[in-house]
Amino acid sequence: MRYAVLGAGKRLRPLLVLAAAEAAGGQGEAAMRAACAVELIHAYSLAHDDMPCMDNDVLRRGKPTLHVQYGEARAMLAGDAMQALAFDVLTPDVGVAPVLQAQLCKLLARASGYDGMAGGQAIDLASIGKPLDEASLRDMHRRKTGVLLQASVLMGAACGDIPAAALAALSRYGAAIGLAFQVVDDILDVTQDSDVLGKTAGKDQDNNKPTYVSVLGLEPARAYALRLRDEAHQALAASALADTAWLSLLADKVVERDN
Repeated sequence: MRYAVLGAGKRLRPLLVLAAAEAAGGQGEAAMRAACAVELIHAYSLAHDDMPCMDNDVLRRGKPTLHVQYGEARAMLAGDAMQALAFDVLTPDVGVAPVLQAQLCKLLARASGYDGMAGGQAIDLASIGKPLDEASLRDMHRRKTGVLLQASVLMGAACGDIPAAALAALSRYGAAIGLAFQVVDDILDVTQDSDVLGKTAGKDQDNNKPTYVSVLGLEPARAYALRLRDEAHQALAASALADTAWLSLLADKVVERDN
């Protein structure tokens, strides 16, 4: 579990939780627990996605994938345990109000399940070698990647107390950067090498998976990522929250990154 969740990595999802909590004036203890929980879910999903029964990858975050290092059975169990630990972290005996615990658990569970990450991965596996139109590709990426990033923002916001209009604006921000993240991932898969990415480059093309680059082309995909970044900034402005500097910076980093 430590091998999978500690060490290298962008920590984008926990950073989004903490930045949104700061913008919402949120409780520090709850926000930090939510940040840890969402990273545990992310790490478990990578461990399982990399296994031979799914993406069959051997490199993650610049080192051998979990199943390569410890074997498939231990990798599966470590992923299961990280998923369970995420919800354990969200439900301490003291320090976080029960109603907030329930809200955070609901947001994380829904983002992780059939209408989120797990469902998106199922669509991804079923789409290998099949043509997808842009709407279908967007739905797959929204579930597989976007919803958990959006939930990270909403979990941070839940730790504070903001008007409904501001919460809706943060939700739009999360949706925009969630999709932008996957669009940029598709771009990097064909423009960077494995040493920079920290994972195997060219896997989507080699596996004949539909991506934004294969559906739109490289330059249109880059332009789309920039439009999504602009949508995220517009949503932050619409939130009328005073302290969104970190959220604004993270939106830029999502699009400008090279790994």
